[in-house]
Amino acid sequence: MTLFCLGSINLDHTYEVPHLPAPGETILAESHSTGLGGKGANQSVAAAQAGAPVVHIGALGPDGDWALARLKALGVDTTHVARVTTPTAHALITVDPKGENAITVFPGANMQQSLPRLKAALLTAQRGDMLLLQNETNLALEAATLARSLGLKVLYAAAPFNPKTTAALLPLTDILVLNAVEMAQLQAVTETLSPETIVVTEGAKGGYALTAKGKQRFPAFPVRARDTTGAGDTFTGYLAAALHEGQPLANALRRAAAASALKVTRKGTADAIPARAEVDAFLKAQP
Repeated sequence: MTLFCLGSINLDHTYEVPHLPAPGETILAESHSTGLGGKGANQSVAAAQAGAPVVHIGALGPDGDWALARLKALGVDTTHVARVTTPTAHALITVDPKGENAITVFPGANMQQSLPRLKAALLTAQRGDMLLLQNETNLALEAATLARSLGLKVLYAAAPFNPKTTAALLPLTDILVLNAVEMAQLQAVTETLSPETIVVTEGAKGGYALTAKGKQRFPAFPVRARDTTGAGDTFTGYLAAALHEGQPLANALRRAAAASALKVTRKGTADAIPARAEVDAFLKAQP
């Protein structure tokens, strides 16, 4: 069984700053680093680190050799990552001493997905496989429509939140993942939430899942945050992998929360996502 991810691939430029800049303010960064990022790449890496076979569907520019190599090294199948003439996407990330961040993204090649390439990738899937989607590429609606027709489960992380895109994807979504702010934004534009499972993350408070059986809360794990960038993606990727391998929802939520907690203790994005053995050890140490 395979997990497919149509998702963004970014070059992350991360700057550690004494505080997040206010409008019109110029500050000096205390450090600068680069690495693999993008919601799609992060989720693919997280799912692969969790032990799932992952095929990433995406696009890179002529400058993207490094990203392709890094995805492969982190266990992701890159057969369906295309090369286009548009530059690879990049993100400017500022992180304060508490681990909070502010991010600006240039979408670049992420918005150059091709329908023929998408179809070629998904036609290799088998009934029961899963597709992960976010709002950082084009063709998400087309991907969900095709995936459903092929008998795939669709997990959709509705970020960055876009009311029109999300409304169109909801009827095609089996598992919806979003944070508390995005949930409030969604409820402001629609009263009908059709996915079988809705997972809402609430940061340090943990979060909850909504299913036909009702509301199920899950706790967060207290850790010292160094960088929250990619925490939600880590949660989503680990959740997808756990559900895909047949774990009960409660176990999948706990494992995803543990992986996310470990991630925020580390600087970076995709490169900082913990491996399954690390998450297992972390969970074993919990009371």
